[in-house]
Amino acid sequence: MDTATWVWIVVAIVVIALIILLLVTGRKRKEAFKRKRDESNRQHAAEIRRKAEDAELEARENEAQALRAKADAEKAQVEAARLSQEAEQRQSEAQGFRTDSEKHLHKANALDPDVDEKREQPRGAMVDPDQRSDTTRLNNPRE
Repeated sequence: MDTATWVWIVVAIVVIALIILLLVTGRKRKEAFKRKRDESNRQHAAEIRRKAEDAELEARENEAQALRAKADAEKAQVEAARLSQEAEQRQSEAQGFRTDSEKHLHKANALDPDVDEKREQPRGAMVDPDQRSDTTRLNNPRE
């Protein structure tokens, strides 16, 4: 073989080596880029998971606060119902005391000879004209 053939063979081998070298380098670059992209995606996914966990914790806290507020409201309703019942009971007791007081006053007036039974006031006592009932005015036409 002559030299030109050998030169072409060497050139072909160099060209093939360069092509292989370019392919291998390109593949390594591609793998490096893929690894870098995968690592970036892992970090981004970890950040998204962390945000999701934070949102879940915040949702739990809000639910707990809502449950506490609901329990407080129910407690307040129970307390209001208890106070209302107590107020009704005391009102009833007060009415009972008032009725007893009126009975005792009527009984005392019935026993007291100095009290006019119709007017239930001491005989001869002066009554303020503005405080007299209409029946008192009717019974005393002079006034």
